[in-house]
Amino acid sequence: MNLAKVSANGQVTVPVEVRRHLHLSPGDKLLFVEKDNGEVVLVKAAETALNALKKAQDAFSGASSDFNVRNEDEVNELVNELRSERAGS
Repeated sequence: MNLAKVSANGQVTVPVEVRRHLHLSPGDKLLFVEKDNGEVVLVKAAETALNALKKAQDAFSGASSDFNVRNEDEVNELVNELRSERAGS
């Protein structure tokens, strides 16, 4: 367990053990996440962004087969078709 003190300006020095564990470097951003039980978890923001990107990739896995598109041009055609349908409604 590590203890940190909040300064008068609201600043906190992250203990060295925590910095090492999170692989923090100067300029990295931290995210404070409040869990349902009120506990606050500190995470490296870049890791959170990577996790979100991975979830998005997983969500779209197989979508090209579902929409029968094989390349970027066909994706653009599909997007244009959907936009035209939406504009017409």
